[in-house]
Amino acid sequence: MPVLQDTRAAVTLAPAKPTGLADLGVPLVDTTTVKKGRVHEHEQLLADGKIGRRYQDLRVIAIKTVEGGLPSAKVFVQFEVFGDNTAMLAGGGVFDIVLFAGERPLSSRTATGLFMPYANFWYPNRFVFEVSLDDFDQADRVDVIAKPEEVGAI
Repeated sequence: MPVLQDTRAAVTLAPAKPTGLADLGVPLVDTTTVKKGRVHEHEQLLADGKIGRRYQDLRVIAIKTVEGGLPSAKVFVQFEVFGDNTAMLAGGGVFDIVLFAGERPLSSRTATGLFMPYANFWYPNRFVFEVSLDDFDQADRVDVIAKPEEVGAI
């Protein structure tokens, strides 16, 4: 079986205006703070060096706001994914995010359940992670790490 290799996309976060968030349902209050970053395209290679999966328009949106009187911080990771002549097998599509302050890792989270029912087609994906308020305040980068996995060749 072909195996996708561990790959990392570093997304730099920058302060941003709280606009364009309507599809996320963000409660906008005076204290809402937003950080955004983007990588246009990222490739996950197979063990033989060929492209096995493509990620396009990888966007990270970190939001600190108040809902129901309680402050919270969340990180949204959105992208389109394409199986480049590879089909995802059951249990595939795992990735991690790691929040950084400079070179210091702050925290990490794991996502499963990548939506990619067929190879050779682009599928939108969206994930959300709760993070601490302190990690939100310090974070200036998020690494998105696509984990190794077996795939079917098409």
